[in-house]
Amino acid sequence: MHSSSTSYATNILDRDDEDTYAENRVDHTYHKHVPGRSVRSFLAFFTIRVHIMLKQSLVSLLLTAAAALASPIVARAGHNDFTCRSTTHPNPVVLLHGLGATYYEDINLLDSYLQGLGFCTFSLTYGAEDPGQYVGGLQHVPDSAAQIAAFVRQVQTNTGATKVDLVGHSEGAFQTLYVTKFEAGIKDIVQRVVAIAPPTHGTDFLLYVYALTYLVAPSLSQPLVKGILDTFGCPACADLVQGADVVNQLNDGPIAQPGVSYTIIASKADELVTPVDTAFVREAGVTNVYVQDFCPLDPAGHIDEAYDPNVWALVSSSLEDNIHGPAVCVTTFPGK
Repeated sequence: MHSSSTSYATNILDRDDEDTYAENRVDHTYHKHVPGRSVRSFLAFFTIRVHIMLKQSLVSLLLTAAAALASPIVARAGHNDFTCRSTTHPNPVVLLHGLGATYYEDINLLDSYLQGLGFCTFSLTYGAEDPGQYVGGLQHVPDSAAQIAAFVRQVQTNTGATKVDLVGHSEGAFQTLYVTKFEAGIKDIVQRVVAIAPPTHGTDFLLYVYALTYLVAPSLSQPLVKGILDTFGCPACADLVQGADVVNQLNDGPIAQPGVSYTIIASKADELVTPVDTAFVREAGVTNVYVQDFCPLDPAGHIDEAYDPNVWALVSSSLEDNIHGPAVCVTTFPGK
């Protein structure tokens, strides 16, 4: 196990600025999504989208900008630029967001960070009910998996790459494992999987809407809660709990596929994928690490893992087959 310096830089975005940003974000989301779809929008907003608050810390942005100064990537035309070629990292990297997020939130700063280091990155919003829906990752995991697989094939074909790497957070991390195992031909074109906080064996916290439903009505049975979630537009929430069919399917036989390198990154402070070690895949050829193995004081919770520069360093080094932490560990506010 490699370890890095335990010196820390403190996030200098103050809480007043966070609150202002969050209020603006909430107001924008409410007015864009609630009218005409009040029940679904209310649930999606309050149980899934509030977590987007303030992960774009000044420290994170500075690290991204610094990395971009030395980027060996040929100039990009924009999002999903299939003309992108890297002189140092030939594999395109497909990034997959978490439940209730989009390609431009949740994994967007990690995306920019990897671009700055010379990776050609690609992403999509999967699992949305319709193209205009403000959040993704809500549809059944197998349905989203088919959509992701088609995108991975498109990236490989359009870039001419021999292999593709997958990076995901939360549900997106689960999808990196699921798609590689079950979608036809994907294991043959994927070289590396880096999964950040995947609910690999399901979670006992019941994930977002599921958790909220149980807090309101803890006596409800799992099938009844599943029906409620399906009705209000979050089938994936029920797919990712302990004992769910999708989770059992993933864990029926080896998860790791021959020829694919796997890295699972978790946080000891994760409050949604619990118990926290259920993220790990205990199989040959899989590297399982906590971010605290490298940055012991890192307080990152489940959502924060997507925005944590310490995690970013683990991701980028895993994509280089030489996992290590950052030279200087950075902290953000705990438990987010």
